[in-house]
Amino acid sequence: MTISITILTTTLVNIFEDGGTLFMSLILISFLLSVFFVVKGFFKAGTDNSHTEKMIELAKDFSYLSLILGFLGSMLGLITAFDALEAMGNVDPAVFAGGLKVALLTSTFGLLTAALTKIGIVGLRLLSKG
Repeated sequence: MTISITILTTTLVNIFEDGGTLFMSLILISFLLSVFFVVKGFFKAGTDNSHTEKMIELAKDFSYLSLILGFLGSMLGLITAFDALEAMGNVDPAVFAGGLKVALLTSTFGLLTAALTKIGIVGLRLLSKG
């Protein structure tokens, strides 16, 4: 059990670093804030609907921010990769594919955080309606 957790943690840390620590950290912070607002909304779901709606709006805003940061990180990564390709000339396709994978990590993380936050928002809306 601990070996698989260690392998998973190492893999996630490597992916996080490959995606670029700056953008991946900003996306993670946006995700954590989204989760915070969803959880805070769950605590007030039955009592104060205006508070719940405010938490939903804040969670949505940070969810969109993580999505935008993910795509911005990908675009900057692609521009950097294409600049390097242009400077090197003829490049091995395996190197090019590896560069594309790294550039797409931030958008994948941004999409994942937006999807997970949206699931929380749907659950919060269902709870506050009932």
